[in-house]
Amino acid sequence: MSSSKQTRQHRITRHRRVRKKISGSSERPRLSVFSSNKHLYAQLIDDLSGQTIASASTVDADLRGEGALSVEVAGKVGKLVAKRAMEKGVRSVVFDRGGFRFHGKVKALADGAREEGLEF
Repeated sequence: MSSSKQTRQHRITRHRRVRKKISGSSERPRLSVFSSNKHLYAQLIDDLSGQTIASASTVDADLRGEGALSVEVAGKVGKLVAKRAMEKGVRSVVFDRGGFRFHGKVKALADGAREEGLEF
């Protein structure tokens, strides 16, 4: 198995392990984070009904001109998803780091969401 394939498989294993313990509801949805090489995605998911409540990413028109994916841009994605969550009436979430380490871009996204008023 190649190194990149093995790294991806380890992340998926970590994500499954975390997902056994956390679940989103309509009162407290799951803030799921995914990071690819070029983009960062965040979405609020109600696992009980299988609905996505709100989402934001670096692909969105609001953030498209920000340049390369960086910690600053990740913070803006967090602020945007929190703003959209507040519009839908969501104040509290469960954070799902998606098997990624909680540092750098993932931490910046979480901090940005907290700055805008989301609690987790």
